[in-house]
Amino acid sequence: PVTASVQERFAREIAKYPPEGKASAVIACLSILQQEHGWVSEESERVVAEALDMPVIAVHEVTTFYNMFNQEPVGRVKLNVCTNLPCQLRGGQHALEHLCATLGVEEGGTTADGAFTVQKSECLGACANAP
Repeated sequence: PVTASVQERFAREIAKYPPEGKASAVIACLSILQQEHGWVSEESERVVAEALDMPVIAVHEVTTFYNMFNQEPVGRVKLNVCTNLPCQLRGGQHALEHLCATLGVEEGGTTADGAFTVQKSECLGACANAP
């Protein structure tokens, strides 16, 4: 069930767009649910699709396109390490391996205490500061 608080937050985001363009609030609505639950479940995608009169698959496409959306539960802190070419050339893979070894997890894993999740990611837009 969606709380009144979430419904109010959805309404504020949806109101920013004309009625025929309310699908433009999809990222904001997904973000709201992720803030509430820590990740975006299939049920969350259905809630957003219903609120925005969108097909569920269209919402799922957004969820899976942006790596900022967690599609499963993650640690309280998510450490994303870019391993695309510019970062790779500056030690991105080594940084990822070091984090994993230090925290005792495999890539994509979460520490036993639920504090950290370490993930490989696509470009984070900070190539000049890689990794």
